Amino acid sequence: MTTWPAVEVAPARSPAADFLRRHPTVVAGLAILGLMTFLALAAAWLGTVNPLSLDPVQRLEPPSEVNWFGTDSFGRDIYSRTVYGSRISLIVGVSVAILSTVIGLAIGLAAGYSRIVDALVMRVMDGMMAVPSILLAIALIALTEASVTNVILAITIPEVPRVVRLVRSVVLSIREQPYIEAAIAIGTSLPRIFSRHLIPNTLAPLIVQATYIFASAVLIEAGLSFVGAGTPPEVPSWGNIMAEGRVFFLISPYMILFPGLALALTVLAVNLLGDGLRDLLDPRIARRM
Repeated sequence: MTTWPAVEVAPARSPAADFLRRHPTVVAGLAILGLMTFLALAAAWLGTVNPLSLDPVQRLEPPSEVNWFGTDSFGRDIYSRTVYGSRISLIVGVSVAILSTVIGLAIGLAAGYSRIVDALVMRVMDGMMAVPSILLAIALIALTEASVTNVILAITIPEVPRVVRLVRSVVLSIREQPYIEAAIAIGTSLPRIFSRHLIPNTLAPLIVQATYIFASAVLIEAGLSFVGAGTPPEVPSWGNIMAEGRVFFLISPYMILFPGLALALTVLAVNLLGDGLRDLLDPRIARRM
């Protein structure tokens, strides 16, 4: 009687483990971004104090057991201001990403489908893209008063042309496809063509673009606050904290170090998430993984 050797069967990996192996950047980006979101939502329960309370006696104190990140020139706790500053950055990033994506999607669909609208709108978009985003944002802030709402609007406007160009390019590539011509031939309404054919094809690149807009908005907000053109100085944002600390950098470098690390981690997380989503949503890359 012939005895066949036993064949070892490799244990099946769980879906979560398989996803982690194939898309580690998505997991890493979500983990870091989830941590920053937790800090923003639970700031009041993480050993913080009022980020606006002044204590001149404790001014420019180095990191210690009482003040984990030290204090600034007004005696305010830098740890508390850094944790609460995550709220401003995340609110600005999410708001700008949503607003610019929605507005850019609407304009891009119209420009890509109608040649008349394309000829008019894209020249305006080209003109807006010729001006650096932060300079255009500073100019818009200068026309209004400093507030979080105005900062969001000032950053959203320069980001819209990038979304418009992306959506327009996708629509132009599929506008002449046979199934679009067939839908028009059988009398399909324009809203239905948009909702059934055009918009679904733009979602994947649009989601990836939204993550990069998020990261760009966080950096621009910090830059605006750093030069004094962003949120009011008393608002605990990372840009304001670093702007106040630049005068005392030689004697108190921690005033810039800790908010700078928080800003860098947030932008890194969003960029990792964007790169991972690009690999996940692009079918050509997904087939090779």
